[in-house]
Parts: sequence; C-alpha cells; structure tokens
Amino acid sequence: AVVLTACNNQNQSTETDERTQIAVTTTFLYDMVSVLEEDVDHFNLELIIPAGEDPHVYQPKASDLIKINESDFILYQGLNFEGRMIDLLETGIPVADDLDTSSLEMIEEDGGSEVDPHFWFNIDLYKEAMTNVLNILVEKNPDGEEIYKDNLNAYFEDLDELDGYVEKRIEEVPQESRILITPHDAFGYLATSYDIDVHAPQGFSTDSEVSNKQIQQMANLISERDINAIFLESTTNPDRMERLQEIVASEGGEVEVVSGENQTLLSDSLARRGSRGDTYISMYKHNIDLIVEN
Repeated sequence: AVVLTACNNQNQSTETDERTQIAVTTTFLYDMVSVLEEDVDHFNLELIIPAGEDPHVYQPKASDLIKINESDFILYQGLNFEGRMIDLLETGIPVADDLDTSSLEMIEEDGGSEVDPHFWFNIDLYKEAMTNVLNILVEKNPDGEEIYKDNLNAYFEDLDELDGYVEKRIEEVPQESRILITPHDAFGYLATSYDIDVHAPQGFSTDSEVSNKQIQQMANLISERDINAIFLESTTNPDRMERLQEIVASEGGEVEVVSGENQTLLSDSLARRGSRGDTYISMYKHNIDLIVEN
C-alpha cells in the first residue's frame, strides 16, 4: 500500500515540481546538499530523520517510506550511523563509507571493534564527505558542476576559518581542565583533533546499554579530577547525567549538569531550522562555545 501510495504521489508531484528529488537521512547531509546547491536549485531535497531526532535509533514512519519511494536517489551517511534503517537504505548511496580509513576512529563496542560514525567532528573528514556529495551531485546534474565546485571551494575557506576559531577557543581552557563528559561517546574525533580528554558512560551508539558500573566509574572520574560541569546532548535522555550528578553529590562532591535552552551539545543532529546550531558551522561553534564557557 505504501508503494502504491508513493507511486501515486510521485505522479502528482511531477506535475508541480519537475526537479530531481533527493532523500537524505540526516541534517548533516541536508546541510551539505544545501550548501552545494546554492544558486543551482536543481534538486528537490527531502529530509528523512527530522532535526533533533537520534539517527542511531530512529524508526522510519510510513511518510518516510513514501519520501524514499518518491525519490530519484537517496543519500545516507553510512558507517552504521542510521543503525535501524540499514536494510531500508541499501539501495541508496553511502557518503562516509569510503572516507580515509587511517583517520577514522575505532571504538570497542559489545566485545568487538567498530568504526566511530561521528566523523563530522573532524573537519578534514567532513571536507572529504562534502567532496563525495559534490561528486554525486555532479554525476546527477553535470550542468551544475562549475557552480558546485565554486560553492565547495568557498565553503572550504569557511571550514578553515572554523578550524582556527575552534583552536583559539580551546586554548582559553588550561590543558588540565580539558575534560569533556557527555552522555554517549560522540566526540572522539573532537578529542583527537583538538587534544581534549573525552569520556562518556555509553558507547558511540545510543542503542547500547549502560551498566551501573559504568555510571559509577564516571562518577569516580568526576570526583578524582574535580570536574565542575558535565553536558547534556540534544538527542539523548538527560537522566544519565542527572544520575551522575546525584552519585557525585551522595559522595560529598558537586558537579553542574549544563542544561536549559540552547545549553545542550549538538552531537547526532543539527538544531531545528531557525535555532542556534542549525547549520554545520553554527553547530560546531555552539558546541565549542558551550564547552569553553563551562
């Protein structure tokens, strides 16, 4: 029924919008295509996983299946980031699966070793992914190649400025205080790129379990290193960080859970349109400013 509905909707939509339709899974891909498509507008772009949702555990809805069936092609990140949608996306084009393997982080997860999919916190890897997207768009729309390349080169200059901004801000924090504690292990690439000590009670997937032992170990670290602030993420449950705070308090310590409007880290999704952090660059600056100021 979904397939039939999708085909019917596609026939109707072609009467009003003759552009090639792309479905992308994440806000990061939506932002990449939007940057490259500026002044081209060849594609009709559809987002599957809404801003603020967690791609690790997102369950596609009937409306998402219609978007996929209507689309001429699908872009997804790969590296098992869209964990529960893999079977559905096998006919799509993975953007990150062929990134520089020597730069990809590995994490021990469930007794094995897996690639950390949060590559976008390494700006050089993000550039690689952007180049992969450009090549796909050029293949689908050769007439737009010159503008796509101009847009990419201009954006790379913006990314170089972002890299300088991040380095300068982190230098404001003494080396011994550069300890970041978040709910799940999404900031490994940030740690490697800018020499930050990152810890999380949960693995890189929010679908993994967290034991009481892991929570206690994190509470011990907070007390031993005299850490004054821990962070929430926009796509994770705040209970884990609040539990950490309670354990530290029960042992005579004190730690702040950084929270409130525009006070959560953006890890697996950009912010909703019109909010702080709704583009890749503004997301990165938001995170770094929040970390440094706390």
